[in-house]
Amino acid sequence: MRALVTRVSTASVTVDGEVVSELPRPGLLVLAGVARDEDPARVRWLAARIHRLRILDGARSVAQTGAPVLVVSQFTLHASTRKGGVPSWSRAAPSGEAAPLVELLCAELEALGAEVHRGRFGAHMEVASVNDGPVTIWLDSAQPDY
Repeated sequence: MRALVTRVSTASVTVDGEVVSELPRPGLLVLAGVARDEDPARVRWLAARIHRLRILDGARSVAQTGAPVLVVSQFTLHASTRKGGVPSWSRAAPSGEAAPLVELLCAELEALGAEVHRGRFGAHMEVASVNDGPVTIWLDSAQPDY
């Protein structure tokens, strides 16, 4: 699973003109893309890494501050543009495999004590955010030392 983790002042998800999720205060926006070969153990690793990632004010983490996390599925994080201008999504897991793993990421964050807000899997979402810093970190469970 790949995750683009951004420290935000605000973030929300709108579907069909309706706000379906939003952070009640500053926290993290996590765009999460599931690869075809994803393993639940790596998703758990990623949840723990996000929970402990010290990128909030004062070099503190969600674990330390209780800051909320908005998780939005984003299969396009696995785009390949090697063969021209049209991206290939062949590395991304099909929705039937990806949805439970995105939910596992959310559930694992909650089990660690995080306040988790969710986008709507598979929907055309308008994601709004105000980056704070900006601070954005790339995490990839297939390359944990990255």
